[in-house]
Amino acid sequence: MKRPSVLTDLIQELKRLPGIGQKTAERLSFFIMRGEKLRAEKLSAAITNVKEKIVLCSQCHGITERNPCDICSDERRDRSLICVVEEPHDVYVLENVGEFKGVYHVLMGVISPLDGIGPGELTLDGLKARVEAGGVKEIIIATNPDLEGDATAIYIAKLLKANGVKLSRIARGVPVGGDIEYADTVTLQKALEGRTDMG
Repeated sequence: MKRPSVLTDLIQELKRLPGIGQKTAERLSFFIMRGEKLRAEKLSAAITNVKEKIVLCSQCHGITERNPCDICSDERRDRSLICVVEEPHDVYVLENVGEFKGVYHVLMGVISPLDGIGPGELTLDGLKARVEAGGVKEIIIATNPDLEGDATAIYIAKLLKANGVKLSRIARGVPVGGDIEYADTVTLQKALEGRTDMG
């Protein structure tokens, strides 16, 4: 029996979302169809609002409803300290820790030649302009510890080295509560390299 075309359309659209395959898209579609109309309308309105009201901050390129964003407009933040992250959601992950008091710069991706993403597709010009404007003492590079993240970190370090700003990379290693015996050799190597002084 053929499904109604509107249901098939919903399944196809849900499958476009990351991590959603055919079976999950079908379950979600039937859940939406069986649920209350008000719930579906709220979901639809939330999606529309995200597309209509969310903008990129002109300073950090994070997501916001007003420009500049709450972090960039907060006078209590330390503007001499910029944490560079790959994507807007990384800002919220770091903010949830509650320790970082500086500002952010979102790259909107990483250098990935296989995906056709070079330095020109990232917000590196904006980062360089922020540093060249003065007042920045340290750049913390918080890209992911993978091939693309490391390549991007190296590129940023070379790009900004001449500006005399301190460049640092977030530490990597054995997670809290993890057992050394289960850690891979690269993780252990990075843990040893990123060791801190206890004396």
